[in-house]
Amino acid sequence: MPGKSGMLQGDVAALSHREPRRSEPMLAGSVLGHASARAPRASVHTGSENVTLTAGGRRSPRIGGSAAATTQSRLARTSAAPRVSGALSDITNVSAARALQAYGKIGKQSATGQATVAAPERALPMPPPVVAGSRTLSTQGTGDVQPHIPAPVAPPASSTDTNPFQGDGENPQSVHEYAAEIFGQLFRDEAAFLPRPNYMEAQTDINGKMRAILIDWLIEVHMKYRLRPETLFLTVNLIDRYLSRTHVMRKKLQLAGVVAMFIAAKFEEIHPPEVHDFVHITDNAYSKTDILQMECAMLTTLSFQIVIPTAAHFFERLQKANQCDEVHREIAEYLLELGLLDMRMLRYPPSHAVSAALLLSNELQGRRVVWPQNMVQYSRHTEQALRGCAEEYRELLEASPKAQLQAVQKKFSLPQRHSVARMNF
Repeated sequence: MPGKSGMLQGDVAALSHREPRRSEPMLAGSVLGHASARAPRASVHTGSENVTLTAGGRRSPRIGGSAAATTQSRLARTSAAPRVSGALSDITNVSAARALQAYGKIGKQSATGQATVAAPERALPMPPPVVAGSRTLSTQGTGDVQPHIPAPVAPPASSTDTNPFQGDGENPQSVHEYAAEIFGQLFRDEAAFLPRPNYMEAQTDINGKMRAILIDWLIEVHMKYRLRPETLFLTVNLIDRYLSRTHVMRKKLQLAGVVAMFIAAKFEEIHPPEVHDFVHITDNAYSKTDILQMECAMLTTLSFQIVIPTAAHFFERLQKANQCDEVHREIAEYLLELGLLDMRMLRYPPSHAVSAALLLSNELQGRRVVWPQNMVQYSRHTEQALRGCAEEYRELLEASPKAQLQAVQKKFSLPQRHSVARMNF
């Protein structure tokens, strides 16, 4: 309906240029998005590049493409950093079987070539999106892969003073009175907002390696803009849920990725990047109009359901319950971000993935009891239920030094991340 799309585009355009409210910095330490206050954006430093920000406005990190790359939706790369594994169009001649296994041991899927389609995502109606280069996935078909949802464990008693889900009574930003109810609701809702684990089988023009390249590049963008962890995990969730519902042509895949980050940043950040920043980092492969139109289509397809549990929401509290120090915390976060590139991890709810990463990090740190009873209670997952996911994280960890995509490896090799990616476990 052109009329409705036009109205949505106008609303989104207005949101993209809003000034932050004076009260917004107060949200930085909230229970649903715990993070330290943002540093002044005088400069962005990542170890390999400084991006100066002028008083008149932000200069986005230039992530441009090569002259030899095709003009169809290329994945750009930073001028100072090493090349980001080429453009999406660079891998279009890779066979389906090789593309699904091109990331070493990672992302192994069925390579039969048969497009099987599963039922739509639970509890999310699927309105027909209208966007160039996309078409709605059929809701008929066979070959469903169900998310891995283990039997729940009874939650911890609410009267326990050391319960990390109770919040800090001395910190009003932790909403001590409501923290337990909020996190109880997150545990109840997490399975309802999972993408279909096998959705890539129904996509006809993209594959698992293209998705991995896109997310690897978005991790670099996320690092350059110094965005919050909640923004990254929400971005990946929006991409996967959107691709679960809609066929996307490969020339529009990068557009879907930057729009997902645009939406997530506006939702999670105090000072999110603006539309022109995302036009810039794609090397002008897409216009401002393209981004706003895709934003309308993505939000409509997802029924504007952006308030969802992600791994970032569970990680802060569970790592506190696990009594992680700074190095231990970085190891667990390193495992979680490695899992963002692997489609096998789509079948695990966020709390399950976080718990498995913490379980493996406990083993890597040599803890005598790798999953104590208090962690069973707080995470609501037993060691036996987490073991399969933890072993998949171990495979990702072992393959990461020689993997084709190195954004996560480089990120966690930095001194401020305690160089955990360089450790020998």
